[in-house]
Amino acid sequence: MKHLLKLLDVTGEEILEILNLADQLKYETKHGIEHHRLKGKCLGMIFEKSSTRTRVSFEVGINQLGGYAVVLGAEGSQIGRGEPVQDTARVLSRYVDGIMIRTFGQDEVEALAEYGSVPVINGLTDFCHPCQVLADLMTVREFKGTLEGLKLCFIGDGNNMMNSLIVGGLKVGMAVSVACPEGYRPPQKILDFARQYDGFELTGDPMQAVKDADVVITDVWTSMGQEEERQKREAAFKGYCVDEKLMAAAKPDAMVQHCLPAHRGEEISADVFEANASYIFEEAENRLHVQKAVLVKTMGGE
Repeated sequence: MKHLLKLLDVTGEEILEILNLADQLKYETKHGIEHHRLKGKCLGMIFEKSSTRTRVSFEVGINQLGGYAVVLGAEGSQIGRGEPVQDTARVLSRYVDGIMIRTFGQDEVEALAEYGSVPVINGLTDFCHPCQVLADLMTVREFKGTLEGLKLCFIGDGNNMMNSLIVGGLKVGMAVSVACPEGYRPPQKILDFARQYDGFELTGDPMQAVKDADVVITDVWTSMGQEEERQKREAAFKGYCVDEKLMAAAKPDAMVQHCLPAHRGEEISADVFEANASYIFEEAENRLHVQKAVLVKTMGGE
């Protein structure tokens, strides 16, 4: 695998290969087994959006693999001052062995891969969040024992999380139902992909979407860069809170995931969050193990 730009580019088999490697690396980490598969290699990390989990998991991950990271913030690099991304790609490719970027536009990630000569990993864009969803799938399989045949439900905005969950879930054999209000639906490109699968459902009714779900996932209603829309969004998503009433329609043993940070009382009730905290924080930890698997797969450590 040369790059990880979006899950649309990855096959279901490749997703499972990443998850299998992540499971192995997690086992080795827990048992103190060193795995310096990327010894001496440098990961350049570009952050045009703020980050906690992405920053820490990638930086710790490359270190545990025997490499090291160089971190560039938007305010501390020429890319934040208007240097064309194609120039940044060609320069960084001469310094580092791989690039991870967390930014706004998907086109910037694609351009880095097109003009650079090293692997590029999408740490998040407004269009998709592949690394997070790989960690979500890893966590579901860890607790449920399988992915194929399960029903995954996402309640909330048709944002990067919903986009990647639809693609990733369907590619590994899950049924996927999503609930979002009119005006906040996924882009047509994602819907066109999803409608190739019998197991996909899009609805405006959260109760219908969550019926008999094995896993329920939500995210904040107002993502980074949308702060001016907060009041409008809170009104649009009224009734979309993942609470006890909504969870009563899912399967009795359904698990809840949240990519964090969580706004208790908005997209998820405090009670549901705490009842599922073991899943949610295992999911957060699994960002580290999945990130390491992606680094190994793209940067040649297999």
